[in-house]
Amino acid sequence: MWQALYDEVKARNFVVISVALDSGGPAKTEQWIRGAKATYPCLIDERHATAEQYGVVNVPQAVWIDEAGRIVRPTETAGSTDAFRTELDRGTKQMTARGLAERERVRDAYVNALRDWAVTGQASPYALAEAAARRRLPQASEEHALAAANFRLGQYLHARGHAQAAAPYLATARRLHPESWSYRRQTWELEEPGKAGGPEFWAAVDALGDRPYYSPAVLEP
Repeated sequence: MWQALYDEVKARNFVVISVALDSGGPAKTEQWIRGAKATYPCLIDERHATAEQYGVVNVPQAVWIDEAGRIVRPTETAGSTDAFRTELDRGTKQMTARGLAERERVRDAYVNALRDWAVTGQASPYALAEAAARRRLPQASEEHALAAANFRLGQYLHARGHAQAAAPYLATARRLHPESWSYRRQTWELEEPGKAGGPEFWAAVDALGDRPYYSPAVLEP
């Protein structure tokens, strides 16, 4: 969907920048990036510096930034829904027709809003005024900063072959910033390949109860 949108409105000084938050680096992500054949910039952020700067806690999330470098819409879910929790067969990985329809509806709404901003700029009803954008900025805390430090230290140790020493730091990052599904999935995957999509992940999703996995983007002003 991003390639189609980029092709449609790139002449209006609009660009998509895709950032893969993956501690595995090019070895884990490059094949997917090349396979997508995207013509917009695709970056790989092993250290999760983008997540720290913009408050990204899940994927896909997006930030709208104008030509002056101002954040027009802070980090929000970019066209995804929680349909996978109720409409996905966890054995076959097949989504029901209802789940597919809901996913398409939400994606279309998000892309239409983004297209409107790309075409009309600050006149778009989806472009937030500075005060409104500030109110929606993700709120960082001391715990989040400590989580980031533990995550980086765990990464550092793991990359140098000290997986056992890295484990408590990775676990601490998860504990200090439980809202970050990026930390959860990345640290699980470092601990054991495939763990990020295994029983631990689904148990954590089920434990959410009525709380969302993907907080819906509030597109109304």
